[in-house]
Amino acid sequence: MKKRGSGWAVLVLVLALFVVVVVAACGSDETATGDATGGTQEDLNYVMAVHYPTAPFQQAFRAGALEKAEELGVSVEIRDGQDDSLKIMDIMDNAITQGADGFIMAGTVDLKAIVPGIERLNEAGIPVCALDSSPEGGKVAYYISFDLTESSERATEAFIQGVKDRNGGEVPEGVVICVEGPPQDMFSQACVQGFDNVVKEYPQLEVDAGAGNWNNDDSSKVVADKMTRHGDKVVGVYVITPDIMGPGAVEAIRSQGEDPADYGICGICIGPEGLALLQNKEALAIVEQPAKISAEMAVELLTKINRGEDVPQIGDTITEEGMIWSPAPVIDNPWADGAFIKLSAPVVPVDVPIDEPQLWENELSDLWTQ
Repeated sequence: MKKRGSGWAVLVLVLALFVVVVVAACGSDETATGDATGGTQEDLNYVMAVHYPTAPFQQAFRAGALEKAEELGVSVEIRDGQDDSLKIMDIMDNAITQGADGFIMAGTVDLKAIVPGIERLNEAGIPVCALDSSPEGGKVAYYISFDLTESSERATEAFIQGVKDRNGGEVPEGVVICVEGPPQDMFSQACVQGFDNVVKEYPQLEVDAGAGNWNNDDSSKVVADKMTRHGDKVVGVYVITPDIMGPGAVEAIRSQGEDPADYGICGICIGPEGLALLQNKEALAIVEQPAKISAEMAVELLTKINRGEDVPQIGDTITEEGMIWSPAPVIDNPWADGAFIKLSAPVVPVDVPIDEPQLWENELSDLWTQ
């Protein structure tokens, strides 16, 4: 009995260990195939938090990250932060718990509120990359975007040129309506700074600004109210991000019985909405946001960091012949500890045509024309 009992105990132990292994393996497979692409449980795994998952520019982030992950044989789990700082920090904490190999912060409105989460990622030794906008604190290995202030200056220069073209080469006295984003948003602040840097050179222009809050309803209300207030004094409408506030501005202009082409809408970030505005000549010029490539770079850089490969350093310049985002100097990140990869961003249609294949709005057109 003792001998038989010992053999039975061994058999039970073996079976128990087999069950544990199978359960563990199934659990890993479930995690790897949930929101991830390309890879197995042995591969590097990154977590990416988005905040407007249905917005086309966020879809461009998603497409870029997943395509690069598949190419490199790593995994990216994409989570919806719902533009809620507490939700985003919960995603960060979960990334720490699961032992993620990197974290991609794809934007939010309150860039200060999420800093404690960034700092916890830092303490856990998880490298962070940021897209769209940078957390205002903590260590961010790479913030990958275009220069919001500089790009807004270029968009405003195109806007002023439009005012001149419509007024015999001169900038007349008048009112410029500026549709801004939420005042607490670093992205909005940087865009407004670029606009102000140019417009202040024309003291004959009065700027009447209002918050469009990253949506077309509020944008439409801002423009309609201010056009009613100022009437014929309005010489132009500037929308800091036409991709998500431009259609609302156009709707308001049309509701006043006016032609949007007479107001020279300009700004940064095209998106499919802005592309349609340009095609219909309802917007004058918009700076491209290099969204898809920034997400591709984030996945590639996190992979190089984890594999101990060489990565760009502050003072370097990343170049790739023929690419509209190149050259991209690597400079100090003014908002957090780390580097800022400043991607080049063309003014459309000044620098490149509307049908330029490298514009992600054209490359990913199947996502919004189905």
